[in-house]
Amino acid sequence: MSEVASRRQRLKLPPMEGALARWYARQRRSASQLAAYRDQAAQLVDGLPDGTEVLEVAPGPGYLVIEMARLGRVRVTGLDISRSFLAIAAENARQAGVRVDFRQGDAASLPFDAESFDLVVCQAAFKNFARPLGALDEMHRVLRSGGRAVIHDMRRDASDADIDQEVRRMGLGWVNGFMTKWPLVLLRRRAYSPAQFQRLAAESAFRTCDIQPQGIGMEVRLNKQAAV
Repeated sequence: MSEVASRRQRLKLPPMEGALARWYARQRRSASQLAAYRDQAAQLVDGLPDGTEVLEVAPGPGYLVIEMARLGRVRVTGLDISRSFLAIAAENARQAGVRVDFRQGDAASLPFDAESFDLVVCQAAFKNFARPLGALDEMHRVLRSGGRAVIHDMRRDASDADIDQEVRRMGLGWVNGFMTKWPLVLLRRRAYSPAQFQRLAAESAFRTCDIQPQGIGMEVRLNKQAAV
């Protein structure tokens, strides 16, 4: 069995629920992280026509999808398997005064019709998917012709020094910084290297992808070819 194929059968992590989901949500809302979400949202929707349909897969507490909704130019949907995250994200959207359509479901079996979205985004979650190839194929299915999927996630080849720098940038304080660093070290084992992700994309309906390293992570862009 190939390395990529074996990842299709990787151990499924339980969804973050309850107190763990609430703790994670608190750690991801420091001022520096919220500013980063705003910048990322602006970059993702830059140049998109008004009314573009955007899906974020596994938005967690919803910070990125909410920042995209704040821009007022795109219609946004968030799908997560965790009911706790959905409740947290919906409350965050309510407090922000923005409209986001949150749905519960699995990344490898998206509850949407084919060609429903122009942009699909997945932030810091792909490495945890039990069926990564299925998730890529589902992203391809729900994208319209000429649409794009953008995945940001950790790199397997990120160094300990890279992780230390990333945690310092979050501005969490010593205790929460320590509690954030060690899960990242463990999650790195589940992450993909750029070469591994290239091979996974080659087996998917996308066939190809473009990867740019960014800090401890990487940005993966996958395009659905326009119909001829």
